[in-house]
Amino acid sequence: MNLRDSLLAALVAVLWGLNFVAIDVGLHPEGHEVPPLLFVAMRFVLVVFPWIFFIRKPDVSWKAIVGVGLFMSAGQFGLLYLSMALGMPAGLASLVLQAQVLLTVLLAAAFLGERPNRRQLAGVVLGVAGLAVVAVGRSAVAPLLPLLIVLAAALSWAAGNVIARKAKAASGLGLVVWSGAVVPLPLAALSLLVDSPDEVIATLTTLQPPTILSALYTAVFASLVGYGIWNRLLASHPSSAVVPFTLLVPVVGMTAAWLALGEVPTPTELAGGLLLLGGVATAVLTVGGRRHQRRGAEPAPGLGAGVRTGGTDDDGRLAAAGTLPGTREPEAR
Repeated sequence: MNLRDSLLAALVAVLWGLNFVAIDVGLHPEGHEVPPLLFVAMRFVLVVFPWIFFIRKPDVSWKAIVGVGLFMSAGQFGLLYLSMALGMPAGLASLVLQAQVLLTVLLAAAFLGERPNRRQLAGVVLGVAGLAVVAVGRSAVAPLLPLLIVLAAALSWAAGNVIARKAKAASGLGLVVWSGAVVPLPLAALSLLVDSPDEVIATLTTLQPPTILSALYTAVFASLVGYGIWNRLLASHPSSAVVPFTLLVPVVGMTAAWLALGEVPTPTELAGGLLLLGGVATAVLTVGGRRHQRRGAEPAPGLGAGVRTGGTDDDGRLAAAGTLPGTREPEAR
């Protein structure tokens, strides 16, 4: 990539890394706690409106749109916000959520028949070892439940990745906006059940500036601007040149959490995090540039594993939609 596009990719990583601090600030304004499921519903109201009136529905089935909305948006962010409301540090959450890359590899193998190569399997093993070390370090200082909920969020994101890849949407931003319409009503209803109508009404009528600014940041900058730039870069460059920038997200997230929130990971958590990132890097980094993405092939949104929705290999043959770099295609039956 040229310098301009490299800087844009780095900007997206910064926007996504800061997103975790913004969520934490919005959930815990001074003297008040915002119900996490209600907060997610608020975020996606801003993701969807008014943009849905100007962005065309992606050319995929309604089943795919609902599936992406339930797993990639409602499931991922509902669980992430819940874990952070229960005490999961923002910086550590930005790190552990990267497990979605490894989980996507496994789910794609199980449901799409995409066989991971040895390098990707090694990355999964290394990443799991890193998560185990993080769990040990976390259990020494705090309950494990929030960490397990973040892992569930990563699994939900991975499931949404697989659904989005199978759908092969031509417009990544369109899929983000239209699938986001699935989120507000169900999560607002769940919040009414879990948090009580009185608490929901009290929160909405006494919204504080940190919560409003947080919702605006997560919706506009993290979702719309971030994905808008990201999908344009992936449409113009090989995924192997763009996707590695996602490794900067937890670096930015943990640094921002340290500076803004005073969060300092334990040595054990830090060591496990480095192992996890090593596993992610092993799974997504293309060795020797063996494959090259055809220009104009746009990947599905939010796929952190170098996913493509069409491209060619070195022999000029059409690559299967949504193939991870270096993944072997399923054999013809």
